[in-house]
Amino acid sequence: MANTINHDYLAKRQLKKGTAGWVLLAGLGVSYVISGDFAGWNFGLAEAGWGGFAIAAVVMAIMYFALVLSLAEMSAAIPAAGGGYSFARQTMGPLGGYLTGLAVLIEYALAPAAIVIFIGAAVEELMGINGPWVYAVFYAIFIGIHLAGVGEALKTMMVISGLAVLAILATGLALVDDFDMAKLFTIAPSDVAGATELLPFGWHGVWAALPFAMWLFLAVEGVPLAAEEARDPARDMPKGIIGAMVFLLFTALLVILLLAGAAGADVIAGSGVPLVDALKTTGSGTLATAINVLGLAGLIASFFSVIYGYSRLVFALSRAGYLPKALSLTSRRKAPTWALIAPGVFGFLVSLSGEGDLILGMAVVGATISYALMALSHILLRLRRPELERPYRTPGGVVTSALALLLSLVAMTGVYAFDPRAFNYTLVLFVFGAGYFLIYGRHHLVARSADEELALILDAEHTLDENPELPVTPQHANPGTQQA
Repeated sequence: MANTINHDYLAKRQLKKGTAGWVLLAGLGVSYVISGDFAGWNFGLAEAGWGGFAIAAVVMAIMYFALVLSLAEMSAAIPAAGGGYSFARQTMGPLGGYLTGLAVLIEYALAPAAIVIFIGAAVEELMGINGPWVYAVFYAIFIGIHLAGVGEALKTMMVISGLAVLAILATGLALVDDFDMAKLFTIAPSDVAGATELLPFGWHGVWAALPFAMWLFLAVEGVPLAAEEARDPARDMPKGIIGAMVFLLFTALLVILLLAGAAGADVIAGSGVPLVDALKTTGSGTLATAINVLGLAGLIASFFSVIYGYSRLVFALSRAGYLPKALSLTSRRKAPTWALIAPGVFGFLVSLSGEGDLILGMAVVGATISYALMALSHILLRLRRPELERPYRTPGGVVTSALALLLSLVAMTGVYAFDPRAFNYTLVLFVFGAGYFLIYGRHHLVARSADEELALILDAEHTLDENPELPVTPQHANPGTQQA
């Protein structure tokens, strides 16, 4: 049964509107992902060889581009901070919306824990210190910047991301002259069935490399979480998320082709810092030192941005009643205070395990579940809500989202092929989260349907701007709304 909400409830749960144009949104998308260009993806070379990994990367690029085009349509039509959760609730009701939000939350709560472990390793190489204190300091500093306000946070993010992109471009330029096609195939064929020079570990290697290929694009789907803070969601969201994806395709091509082609696939496959090792191998030691420092900026950019993403998701789920409502309270600066702090504490505790690879695998499982549900949401939204105003329409329509759905399911099985523990642990988290909703959360929703929830949010924004004293109650919602 839905709870009645009033002006005071929504007045305490407002984000700062009009903060981000499409360029800033595209920068947010790049920032979410950019650490994946610096490390992690290259371990896929050890699973599949360069040829096998290239195939896996192309398949995942197609999946992400199809998903991004689907999200571009939904984020323009449904401009709510919940992103995938908001889209799923429109078509699959409260349970479908919650399960989609839960999958995204698993990805976004775990990813910073893994990234901060990698940050600790980078700090240790540069300064000789590592461990829980390093993790705690980074969580505290960057959550603190977010608490200062979204404008300050996004501007800081753009500067850090710019440094990371500069490092990738500088590395690419330095390696062009050393490129040799033969170096792409320096991993010798194994004795598995179907192994060749192109596929040294056969097609099974391509399957196991899918999670590493995802790391080149993982979390770009988080751009719609900023919908309520965009200047003009109908125009800015599609341009922002598609612009981010196009740029990430370019940087992925640079690192996949030039690093292995200049230093050798066998060298890059086992490297913890592939950009740095590629430069050292080719004799660019001075630049390698600079890139090592800027590589830390790449890790920080993604760490910083994913904190932003999880806070907006927790805010939206809490405001809707799926999670405890205190988590959606915002400060005078319109920052979702507890939605920033609570998942940060959880992530810090998880980081103490020190198992960055396992945590990343679990984040990827959460991601693939959410991708399948978001793609399904686009298909159902087209079929069930043809009258919905769509400022942007996905090229290819449901064919595009069906492709994203199919490939996301294939990618999910790839995690199992690489690390069954990550797959199984994530399913356990998912079951516990679903149990919470069935036992408690579904009885505390603040609106009866997705339409009513969105109408209340948009009505609250208008009434709070026009007349702060006017109460906001469910009668302001669309009277034709059906109960979900």
